[in-house]
Amino acid sequence: MVLILMVFFFFFSLFFSSSCIAQQPCSTHNFPNTKQYAACSDLPTLNSSLHWNYHPSTHEVDIAFRHSGNSDSRWIAWAINPTSTHMIGSQALVAFKKSDGTLAAYTSSITSYETQLQEGNLSFAVHGVSALFEDNEIAIFATLELPSNTTIVNHLWQEGPLSGDTPMMHGLSGANLESYGTVDFISGKIETAGIGSSPRMTLKIAHGGMNALSWGFLMPIGAVIARYVKVFQVANPAWFYMHVTCQCVAYVIGIGGSIIGFYLGGKSSGIQYSSHRNIGIALLVLATSQIGIARFRPHPEDKRRLYFNIFHHSVGYATIALSIANCFKGFAILESLKVLKMVYIAIIASLGCVAVLLEAFTWFLVLRRKHASNIEAQAR
Repeated sequence: MVLILMVFFFFFSLFFSSSCIAQQPCSTHNFPNTKQYAACSDLPTLNSSLHWNYHPSTHEVDIAFRHSGNSDSRWIAWAINPTSTHMIGSQALVAFKKSDGTLAAYTSSITSYETQLQEGNLSFAVHGVSALFEDNEIAIFATLELPSNTTIVNHLWQEGPLSGDTPMMHGLSGANLESYGTVDFISGKIETAGIGSSPRMTLKIAHGGMNALSWGFLMPIGAVIARYVKVFQVANPAWFYMHVTCQCVAYVIGIGGSIIGFYLGGKSSGIQYSSHRNIGIALLVLATSQIGIARFRPHPEDKRRLYFNIFHHSVGYATIALSIANCFKGFAILESLKVLKMVYIAIIASLGCVAVLLEAFTWFLVLRRKHASNIEAQAR
């Protein structure tokens, strides 16, 4: 059973590994409407770039926000938030291709997480808003007066699905939650959200690391020990204590990681990862039930031991399956940690290979002992 789980999740992880869409560098891009910009920057997420001309005399900036790989059923937005780096309070430029083939380009002031990007005035002057769609690439253009007499602003960019001609909620994981930063329109310096760039990101990494180690690695290791090490007579009863120690350490670390996860969930207003959270709660319930029932483990000769083993093995394998699945859900949320996802895939694949070898050797030992036992019985 452990072998089947390892092989399944290895191919599952390979199948769902995401690929990146290549984008033409902003410095070599020529807009078909002959617009030219003195400065540009390739943004680190969502296949986007920002182009601009800053006019010191008027304190205005000409903006072109470009998004590649766009389909007819997606919207894009670029925004300035004069007060924070969050979504609420953002003053956005929105563009998408409407169902009748025309382009919508307008401004929208975001006041809630449930916004559908309704058209409205911004807190600063904007004019010349337009859009261009060509070769699966959409761009939005505008000239805006920078707020608060500053050239350094918080900016955000997004893309999401359409329902008819109505923008719907963007993705709530990975790049969609990392598409913000600051831009200096004079120096051209752009700072973006990065790993470890905020206390919340540090907590996310701690949550993911602790849970990947506990639920995603130590739990399967404990099952491998119980399944394969115990067949070696020299390892009896050491295998049992190794198994219990591994699972208990995983449980304690997992509790800590889960507490961080619940804290992050409580602080993430308007953002929910329901399936990831629900699987995590299920893991806590299953693991706690395993520890609770272990106190009542019947003696090997007790008739009730069979039912205990059925419960113990069923809950254990379910915990491993959900653990690995939830690790990949977590990696999908922290899309910027793709390298750690690949490391985890390599570890799980290696563990699966070890399980294959141990499974074969286990059957070899069992069959050899059975054969020797039969010969001994015949000799008597």
